[in-house]
Amino acid sequence: MKQQRHRRKESFSLLLVSNTGKESRHFYVSILTLRLLIVLMLLICVALAWIMFRSGTHYRTESDLRRKLVASEQQVKQLESEKESLNAQNAALAKENDTLKEAGLADATTQETQVQETQRDTSIPSQNPYTGVGILKEQYSEEHPYFSISTQLEDRIIAAGDGTVTLIESDDTYPLIIEVEHGNGYKSRYMCMQEAEVKVEVGEQVQIRDTLIVINREETQMDYQVIYDGQAIDPLLVLEAKG
Repeated sequence: MKQQRHRRKESFSLLLVSNTGKESRHFYVSILTLRLLIVLMLLICVALAWIMFRSGTHYRTESDLRRKLVASEQQVKQLESEKESLNAQNAALAKENDTLKEAGLADATTQETQVQETQRDTSIPSQNPYTGVGILKEQYSEEHPYFSISTQLEDRIIAAGDGTVTLIESDDTYPLIIEVEHGNGYKSRYMCMQEAEVKVEVGEQVQIRDTLIVINREETQMDYQVIYDGQAIDPLLVLEAKG
């Protein structure tokens, strides 16, 4: 029979010697244990390297996100600034639009008034004959065929319509009477119960709103009469219809 040889397991010994003279310690480490330690150390190194790699990647990702956040905040601020600028421009445009509308309405009103005045027959005595703020003392009636106004100093009596001055006279009641012939069946008379300054002459052509008389005394009473086809009529009928 052949004699079997026993293999000796390879091992490593570790001797720890104390520098103080105490006893030394001797450790035996098998090759398997040593390999396991090496593998464990490699795994630990790999794990540490992976952790460091992940940490670096996370830091770079976080830095990128922060830069993007800062850029987004700046963009938001810029957009808010542009929004404020646009709001201010819109407000200015709205104000300008309102101004243009008001101007357009005013122009339209003025043009409408001018058209109405152009279309109106200015030979009809439809204009209020007094420019001031007079007090109506008495209205028209059959017994009182005119209306009476209390005028003020330096106010004016004006032509109620286009026509020709046909009469400037006085009588026992009125120191001044002016009559205007309008040529269409209408006449208007302006009768002052006190002296006043006359601004026209007999035969003179007058236009509507031309000054006939300037009041030079306080509280001068002026009686105004409209005659149509030889008959006195209520002046307010003509003013309300045409004025």
